[in-house]
Amino acid sequence: MLDLKWVRDDPTSLDRALARRGATAIAGTIIELDESVRQLQTDIQEKQARRNALSKEIGKIRSSGGDATDIMSEVGALKEAIQTGEEDLRKRVATLDDLLAGLPNILDDDVPSGADESANVEVRRWGAHRNFSFEPKEHDDLGARLGMDFARAAKMSGARFVTMFDQLARLERAIASLMLDIQTKEHGYQEVSVPLLVRDEAVYGTGQLPKFAEDLFKTTTGHWLIPTAEVALTNLVAGDIIDADDLPLRFTAYTPCFRSEAGAAGKDTKGMIRQHQFTKVELVSITHPDQSIDEHERMTACAGKVLERLELPYRVMVLSSGDTGFGARKTYDLEVWLPGQARYREISSCSNCGDFQARRMKARFRGKGEKGTSFVHTLNGSGLAVGRTLIAILENYQEQDGSITVPTALRPYLDGLERLTPHG
Repeated sequence: MLDLKWVRDDPTSLDRALARRGATAIAGTIIELDESVRQLQTDIQEKQARRNALSKEIGKIRSSGGDATDIMSEVGALKEAIQTGEEDLRKRVATLDDLLAGLPNILDDDVPSGADESANVEVRRWGAHRNFSFEPKEHDDLGARLGMDFARAAKMSGARFVTMFDQLARLERAIASLMLDIQTKEHGYQEVSVPLLVRDEAVYGTGQLPKFAEDLFKTTTGHWLIPTAEVALTNLVAGDIIDADDLPLRFTAYTPCFRSEAGAAGKDTKGMIRQHQFTKVELVSITHPDQSIDEHERMTACAGKVLERLELPYRVMVLSSGDTGFGARKTYDLEVWLPGQARYREISSCSNCGDFQARRMKARFRGKGEKGTSFVHTLNGSGLAVGRTLIAILENYQEQDGSITVPTALRPYLDGLERLTPHG
């Protein structure tokens, strides 16, 4: 959520920032509504003061045996007017809050301008593409003989689900274990086991509500299934005042994630690229505002280290203004090379959200000896999407007979297994 005081002081900058995202100018509407709210608040306060003064006057008149009928009538009218005004105020404040909650984050100045992903800019690459002596297959073709079964999943759950057996199930678990070990043992992230069901305020705090409700799954109890562990990890500090000396806080979690994929009709319907349920190792950092830019670079490097350990070629892209997510100031995407598709595909997004989520969650910090508080900055990133990492391993390490060489880094997690062997 944006700072209303900043909008009041610099409405032109808000509209200019919205234009970068292709959004409609709205500063004038917000200013007008905000002014009406403040004027109504003043009017109600004046009426309350008048009513209080008259109530005292009534007491004096009655104690002296006088007639206070006219004053009592005025007090009654004031009470009714105050009630009406307070109801109007609640509606106006709710409208203002909804407007502010629907505004995207302000982009960093160095985010490239552009309408969509075609304007994303490559920052760097790592690793060389493997030269195959045969035509490489896509992961779902390879997986069919390795224990990847979409048909059985569809019988239970419909489209965009997968069942994996034996060696692929073990591989998935091994990938997640490697990711967690790298982030906890080498990069200082604290592993957390988090709830998969959260309440409205949690998904509001990280920006999924109210704008993106259709992208989520909601239970009959009113809970939401987390679309990513970012929601739970970031909300660990909701409502807190953190000692500045304790920053940064770094959390990681391995969880299932659930997304409705609203708006994804016709996209990646084949294979495991876009699923309703998938697993991911998430990274979240809570930082001092002065640290968040450096932390963003660090987090991106931490995510990239997993791909390097697995010897999977990838590139880092900075997203354009039209492709950057609602709550982010700046986002780096890590895209892994998939030889079966002969293209790079996203495997991680690392975003600096600044104080955007912290304002919604009321997450603050206090410096040593300071009386006041300030909002923390929050960052999140995938470290990595486990299913997409499995896809990348299948495609990059495939052999002509359909077997898969197990990356060296994963073998200790698979009892030394060096190859996945197809059935039949």
